[in-house]
Amino acid sequence: MRAFFIVTSIYASLVTAAIECIDADLILHHGNIYTGTNDDSFVGSIATKGSIISYVGNVLSDTELSCSDAKIIDLSGRYVFPGFIDAHGHLKGIGYRELTLNLQGISSLNETLEVVRNYLSTKNAGEWIIGRGWIDKIWPEKRFPSRQDLDSFSPKNPVVLERADGHAVVVNSLVLKLANIDSSTPDPQGGFIEKDQDGEPTGLLVDMAMNLIADLIPKLTRDNDKDAFLEGIKRNVSLGWTQIHIPGGTFDDISILDEIKSENNLLQRIYFMVSDGAPADRLIKNGPIIDPEHFLTIRAIKMYADGALGSRGAALLEKYSDYDGRGVFIFLEEDTKPRLTKALNKGIQIGTHAIGDHGNRVVLDWYEETFSKAKKNNQIFESPRWRIEHSQNIMPVDQRRFVELDIIPSMQPSHAIGDLHFAVERLGLERINNAYVWRNLIDQGLIIAGGTDAPVEIGDPRIEFYAAIARKDVDGFHAEGWNLDQRISRFEALKMFTIWPAIASFQENVKGTIEVGKLADFSIFDKDLMSIPELEILESTNVLTVVDGRIVYQK
Repeated sequence: MRAFFIVTSIYASLVTAAIECIDADLILHHGNIYTGTNDDSFVGSIATKGSIISYVGNVLSDTELSCSDAKIIDLSGRYVFPGFIDAHGHLKGIGYRELTLNLQGISSLNETLEVVRNYLSTKNAGEWIIGRGWIDKIWPEKRFPSRQDLDSFSPKNPVVLERADGHAVVVNSLVLKLANIDSSTPDPQGGFIEKDQDGEPTGLLVDMAMNLIADLIPKLTRDNDKDAFLEGIKRNVSLGWTQIHIPGGTFDDISILDEIKSENNLLQRIYFMVSDGAPADRLIKNGPIIDPEHFLTIRAIKMYADGALGSRGAALLEKYSDYDGRGVFIFLEEDTKPRLTKALNKGIQIGTHAIGDHGNRVVLDWYEETFSKAKKNNQIFESPRWRIEHSQNIMPVDQRRFVELDIIPSMQPSHAIGDLHFAVERLGLERINNAYVWRNLIDQGLIIAGGTDAPVEIGDPRIEFYAAIARKDVDGFHAEGWNLDQRISRFEALKMFTIWPAIASFQENVKGTIEVGKLADFSIFDKDLMSIPELEILESTNVLTVVDGRIVYQK
């Protein structure tokens, strides 16, 4: 990764001397401030004028405060961090999780089925039952749900329950019948229909097989989508997130977000990746959309190489340790490579989902081929900052290729605490050494854009920060072979959710650290995340979120 220098020459220098009267709209007074430029904090004040930080320095005096027209908030020693950035979160999905049947965090299959049964009892016959968030990795039953599990209480209602990772659904027999899926139905490219020993569908549809039922499910309206976005934004700012990178979506989504912005309700910044296919072609044709206010920027394309590890769709070089298969590839070479070339020519970033070691290798191969082709054609370009989203399982030789190709790994620490309950079973003890290798990648000179993958995971910055430094689940447990040597320092964790995602979105000159001249985005907590015991991080509270100099959440 290139050396990184924060450009300060275009900004006013850091103010440290006392001033007669400060011209500001907002003053955060007497806080413990972590600027993010180093791992130290100091007790001081921050002032903002409009959307910009105008002062960072010593505690302002009573005289200086008394002559200011600014709104003054006495933080009483609370802890100020650069605004936290979620570099990979599905904002609309977060909102829908809050608004619909939420199956996240239920600790057994039986309890999950009981929740669905009770929910169905409030519905009329024929109504579709849509739920999301079940995750088998913590269930004592140690298996996926099946159509038989659902059939006993849903003979007259189609039921579709999406796994938390978004890469599989389980449906009841009624849905299979409506979709004409039976023992003779072939697997689609990029997915599979799980079948039992008799060749009959179990009800589990993985990755592109989910499309076999997509047209049957009642369509959500634009108003539904807008409500979901608003709900997701509201939840995010309450947790301290000041920006989110949305990995995949449509221009209809962008239109809704632009409308929310025009209504002054876009309370956090958005860095948007359009989905592969028609949205990608439209972005390539028209070029990036750079918001001068940095609230809604569209300059990237999200692609999918493979599936997820939990549903055994991640593409592996060798077979799964607990399954006779190697996962699936979702994208097609003949479609993908031309888009990569066109995107590079237009200065459009690529972020490709890749989880398995084979998936990551193929993405690196295709990125390298695209770069080499451009250089042979004498095309001069700076690093396009292309990304691999998740980067979960990477062979050592391919870890080095991230450095050589200047690829940004976009990773979610919470995956390593959630997946620890099944990843060793999927990969075995030898291959697990190549999984969630944050320390290896940083030590080789890479930055890591930290995200949550919510609603796959909870989407809480406290959990992500904790996971990065502890590499244990929220009860302090870690599995055999879980490679605690891959843990990172607290300062590195802070950068993972501040300046490094800013670099990954080409915005490091305007955000990611607390410095005069940068955008006034802050996440303020009641406890010092940089020093308290690991598990105490999970008990801390975000008390104030400031975006663009505006208070968007206050506890």
